[in-house]
Amino acid sequence: MSGGPADPGIQVDLLVIGAGPTGLYAAYYAGFRGMSVAVADALPEVGGQVTALYPEKLIYDVAGFPAVRGQDLVDRLAEQAGRWNPTYLLGHGVTGLDDTDGGLVATTDAGARITAGAVLVCGGIGNFIPRELPVGSEYLDRGLRYFVPRLNELAGQDVVVVGGGDSALDWALSLEPIAASVTLVHRRTRFRAHERTVEQVHTSSVRVLTPYEVEKIHGDGRVSEVVVATSDGDRITLPAQTVVAALGFIADLGPVERWRLELRRRRILVDRTMRTSRERVFAAGDMADHDGKVTLISVGFGEAAVAVNHIAAVLDPARSITPGHSSDV
Repeated sequence: MSGGPADPGIQVDLLVIGAGPTGLYAAYYAGFRGMSVAVADALPEVGGQVTALYPEKLIYDVAGFPAVRGQDLVDRLAEQAGRWNPTYLLGHGVTGLDDTDGGLVATTDAGARITAGAVLVCGGIGNFIPRELPVGSEYLDRGLRYFVPRLNELAGQDVVVVGGGDSALDWALSLEPIAASVTLVHRRTRFRAHERTVEQVHTSSVRVLTPYEVEKIHGDGRVSEVVVATSDGDRITLPAQTVVAALGFIADLGPVERWRLELRRRRILVDRTMRTSRERVFAAGDMADHDGKVTLISVGFGEAAVAVNHIAAVLDPARSITPGHSSDV
């Protein structure tokens, strides 16, 4: 699963846009229904928001798992999809979507061209761009980071986590057992994170500094210390080899807004079969919207299965929408 140069003439039955949990499950299910599949994602690895934002966080609402670590769930979904050998185009953001005889042609920003009988958009919240820390941009990738996909990379380090939302507190708690020290810095005294998570942080060894903001980052080539300050000028200098800025994200639908799809609440409007307003284009997961929508990973799995089963009939009207039992395969 690499994002290198892709065959400019890929032809498949179904193109899945988005390699998050919903997209991976769609790839599996389409293979189960006998389709050839390509999966495109702008990120360099599968997993979408789960891998980028909370790979170490435990998820409790996926059927069959009392609790499952985010990255473990992604790994198992990729293994499940791998049974049918989908073609992955990682590091390929789909920019163009044009009609062709009996299908669609998608083009990516990395130069790939994919002809497909149908497209299933599983792009989550779309492109998500981290809100930048106002200071220290020169230390990006030299101690300043916005994601922590692999906690062990920060083992034994002094880490400063900046932010007051769920991601900031989750990373602080996850790093506590393996980092030399963890300090959580937030500009307000109240947190946006879940109340139980806030309680866990306050009873942990994580040092909590509020209401402080990062004033300066120092270091000779790499981060070595962070100066935080209050509005009345109280300053503290913290040793740090890593600063994790978890200030939230700006969601952007990107090229989806140009694909002639009916949108509602910045999501793609679908009917009960997950069809969009454009022929042969379906959507599932967080990016899809319909009456009664509930945004959960488990719901995305169900929507992907519904979409794929109806896509099967679109590609071949003689095929049944009813999938049969997987145990019969």
